[in-house]
Amino acid sequence: MQMNQEMQKQGRWLFRWRSYLPLLFFVLFIPAFLNYHHPLGSHTADLIWESVCLFIGLCGLAVRCLVIGYAPQRTSGRNTKEQIAETLNTKGMYSLVRNPLYLGNFLMWSAPVLFFHSCGWWLILIYVLAFVLYYERIIITEETFLFQKFGEDYARWASETPAFFPKRLRWQKPELPFSWKTVVRREYHGLFGLIAAMTAVELTGEICLHREFIIDPVWLVIFIFGTCFYLTVRFFAKCTNILHTEGR
Repeated sequence: MQMNQEMQKQGRWLFRWRSYLPLLFFVLFIPAFLNYHHPLGSHTADLIWESVCLFIGLCGLAVRCLVIGYAPQRTSGRNTKEQIAETLNTKGMYSLVRNPLYLGNFLMWSAPVLFFHSCGWWLILIYVLAFVLYYERIIITEETFLFQKFGEDYARWASETPAFFPKRLRWQKPELPFSWKTVVRREYHGLFGLIAAMTAVELTGEICLHREFIIDPVWLVIFIFGTCFYLTVRFFAKCTNILHTEGR
């Protein structure tokens, strides 16, 4: 019991700072850059691998979008000060796994990690272990909160639904329609963060490899597009009601 309480205490602290603490993981990229090189010594192969990494990251973003697009108001949010759950989500992505947002995060953060193909298995192993230790405590805290609030309804759903990886693909249609406005308003940070992280890794890797400032034109275009999209959406989200959806 004491251990569980301690993990919940740690989980509450990690929950509050969960949007920023994972950035410390990038310290591990410093030694990884020292061995950076293009796969097969080919720039074309390098672009193909980077495209695969970006695709994995976008798959993670897509998982988050499927959650946010159907989520009722005051659920599945980016709140950091306290747990909020006005209703118990059991449909949509929540009919496949109990923590779909964190599954999405795992895939998104995997993108820049997998970028370092030259590091072999050690960086991926450290990432997976760190992710498990980090989110395990957050999940314990969240699930304790949900059980205390929703009781047997939560216990019954949790007993039938895996925590992280889907065991079956039995999608249950959400009650609310999908809202693209809500997705854009709440997830544009994530898209820009993914693009910015991948661009930063690409730029730093090329500098370490060639000992001069070089940025691939492909990534320059992607970054410019991502920046323009971010600034445009941020303006509409902060200064207008265009992206507002009633009840979301």
